[in-house]
Amino acid sequence: MDTKILRKISYGLYVVSSKKGNRINAQTANVVMQITSEPPQIVLCINKKNLTHEFIMESGEFAVSILSQEAPLNLIGRFGFKSGRETDKFDGLSYQLVNNGCPVLLEHTLGYLEGKVTKELDVGTHTIFVAEVVEAQVFKEGEPMTYAYYHQVKRGTTPKTAPTYVDEKQQ
Repeated sequence: MDTKILRKISYGLYVVSSKKGNRINAQTANVVMQITSEPPQIVLCINKKNLTHEFIMESGEFAVSILSQEAPLNLIGRFGFKSGRETDKFDGLSYQLVNNGCPVLLEHTLGYLEGKVTKELDVGTHTIFVAEVVEAQVFKEGEPMTYAYYHQVKRGTTPKTAPTYVDEKQQ
């Protein structure tokens, strides 16, 4: 089977955040998708090993910052290749806590969505969260970062915990 065909599926690139008590954390994610308009609902897929997963499971809430194409690789890497268990990923960045207490980035983002989890689906290494969108705001107009743009133009790589990770050695 040629799993490279899976790279032809369209994805965006987002920073998904959550909270646990007074702690905040976030990670990059490429699986965020609208599933209904009435009420507005989205799904996202998060690896069970990630701290953000733990926070979403406990709080039932999250925020999604929609990255613009101009987002620098070091910002994406900060949220995609570092653990919130060892570092404060928001240190030195411009962000705000939204209504549900989760942080959203104020730079290199087009806007955000706040989600309240209504269902969870265990899919092995990951959990798919279904959530009602309870708040949303556009910060600026622009082109959203797609996963293809991240790989082809920015020359980004995929962390092992991403649902789209492919071990090149096994190809």
